[in-house]
Amino acid sequence: MKKSKNSHSIDKLLKIMDELRVKCPWDKEQTIDSLKTLTVEETYELVDAINDGDYDEIKNELGDLLLHIVFYSKIADEKQIFNFNDVVESISKKLIHRHPHVYKSKKQISKEEVKKNWEKLKLREGRDSILSGVPKTLPSLIKTLRIQDKVSNAGFKWNSIVDSKNKVLEEFDELSLELEGSDSKKIEEEFGDFLFSVINYGTYLGVNSENALEKTNRKFSKRFKEMEIKIKNENLEIDGLSNSELLAYWNSLK
Repeated sequence: MKKSKNSHSIDKLLKIMDELRVKCPWDKEQTIDSLKTLTVEETYELVDAINDGDYDEIKNELGDLLLHIVFYSKIADEKQIFNFNDVVESISKKLIHRHPHVYKSKKQISKEEVKKNWEKLKLREGRDSILSGVPKTLPSLIKTLRIQDKVSNAGFKWNSIVDSKNKVLEEFDELSLELEGSDSKKIEEEFGDFLFSVINYGTYLGVNSENALEKTNRKFSKRFKEMEIKIKNENLEIDGLSNSELLAYWNSLK
């Protein structure tokens, strides 16, 4: 890979961080807790850039995330807990340990075997459950994907795509049954089960539900904005139209 003329080493970034902690009033007052929501925001901005296929923005957002890693490491170093080099050393050791097929046995194995071995190694490291590594604060749809992926790697999965589809139909029937009553808690529970089974079915279809839903969100938003423009160009107000009129505008944009 060609080296950029204006490339900076990680040492340069670490030096900048040192200077900011001394000279910038905002940077001086930041803590682990104050940064965490900003880190989540930066992560979502990276996801937006990836969804847009904008590699310039992906580069910029990766830089922002790297800054956060350096920032956390600096704060910990000030407390004499760990520093950036410790972070690098920790992940390097973990990667080597969890890839024995590359660094130890040097065996050719499938990606499915890699994922299974990864989970086994994590359990040997002291985790009490295959699911203990799923963050509690993950958005629910992504959390479902991670849960289903982890249990599937452990062998807990449907035997076929037909079985997965039948589970969707079964859960829909159970939801429909609850809808005949008025127990909102049971309806919510069955709706959750139905969504869980649909996401699982998507995996059997080779579809990532998070990606699929985001594409639908974008498609819907684009079309809705086009509808707003069309209505505005006709000197009408969207909230002054009936449902049937709005539907007619919507269908005209298909």
